[in-house]
Amino acid sequence: MVQNTFVPFMLTKTISLYRIAYAGLSRDTWILSLIMLINRSGTMVVPFLTLYLTSKGMGYSIGQAGFVFGCFGAGAFSGAYFGGRLTDKIGFFAVQMMTLIGGAILFIVLSQMKSLYLICIFTFLLSFVNEAFRPANSTAVAYYSSAENRTRSYSLNRLAVNLGWAFGSALGGIIARFSYEWLFWIDGFTNLNAAVLMWRLLRQAGFQHQKLKNSTRNIADSDLQPHLESAYKDRQYLIFIGLVTLFGACFFQLFSNVSVYFRQELDFSEPFIGLLMATNGLLIVVVEMVIIHQLEGRKNQITYIAIGVGLVAIFYLLLGTGPIRHVPALLLIALITIGEILSMPFMNSYWIGRSKTYNRGQYAALYTMAWSAAQTMGPMLSAQLAEHAGFRLTWVVIGCIALFVAFIFWQLRTRLRET
Repeated sequence: MVQNTFVPFMLTKTISLYRIAYAGLSRDTWILSLIMLINRSGTMVVPFLTLYLTSKGMGYSIGQAGFVFGCFGAGAFSGAYFGGRLTDKIGFFAVQMMTLIGGAILFIVLSQMKSLYLICIFTFLLSFVNEAFRPANSTAVAYYSSAENRTRSYSLNRLAVNLGWAFGSALGGIIARFSYEWLFWIDGFTNLNAAVLMWRLLRQAGFQHQKLKNSTRNIADSDLQPHLESAYKDRQYLIFIGLVTLFGACFFQLFSNVSVYFRQELDFSEPFIGLLMATNGLLIVVVEMVIIHQLEGRKNQITYIAIGVGLVAIFYLLLGTGPIRHVPALLLIALITIGEILSMPFMNSYWIGRSKTYNRGQYAALYTMAWSAAQTMGPMLSAQLAEHAGFRLTWVVIGCIALFVAFIFWQLRTRLRET
């Protein structure tokens, strides 16, 4: 009798847990996440960019591909800075619209570039425009959420991103077998579709936000709010940003050089590599919201970040122990995904907790710039190391760097306060 009632009881309890985890989020938060899902469902270029450049059709070396990824990161870094400044000036809605449409055009243009010089130029421009979108999007999530559900709102946004990523990676792995160029066209059209949906569903809320920003700016100008703190002078936040940059430099290997390692050293097929990338996204979709709901508010945010970064470090150290086959590769992807779930949502929550309405674009820009700098440093430098010293040593070095970052986060967990 106990066995007959146990399964229905656990099923009911699980459903209730998921329902509570998703409850209380605003309508606009859900719409923004739907737009992100549509946009990211076409995310096929970035996870396969290195494979595309090193394919027989293009013929570039891993070192040259790493240099292109460096241009991608440089464009993302500068785009994040200007995107943050524009967000504080003209509002998140206008910036998101401009960058979605601009990105759609540049994806298609980049697909026609064949010389390394032109590929670098248009990769820089594409990443500049795409990354200018992120501070605006992060600010939008903060605007549509409340203090009580902010971390979950960011997790829902990440869920949409990763569900789209999972779909795009899996489908991209199949499409890449036939034509890498199609990946660019699909990315472009999903950008355009996301822009159309945002205009139709969030236009009114976006214009209301801009009116609120203008009134806030007028209050500040009349000295009723004389101390407009700058994110660039927030010492604790700058320490946090430095650590995030180092962590991101390690984490971004998953979507660049790790894919090349899987293909060249382990002889995994493109569809299986796509499946591995999709597994990362699907795990986030299935468990992140529930995990965040259970953990939020129980411990210092930096504690969760330190543990998550430590798991990412273990992933790379295990990857450096030697060749692995398909099942261990899936288990390692699960390991780094849990590390991502424990670290990134709370990183988002930390920066938003230190910002105010009138300087949120600055904080969002610095946070985005950290990840953009990581895209510059990580894949480019490690690609050179892998080319000259091999992948196994590269993974050990990256694992040690991530372990160092986890240690520093753990030491600072009581000093890096949210406000």
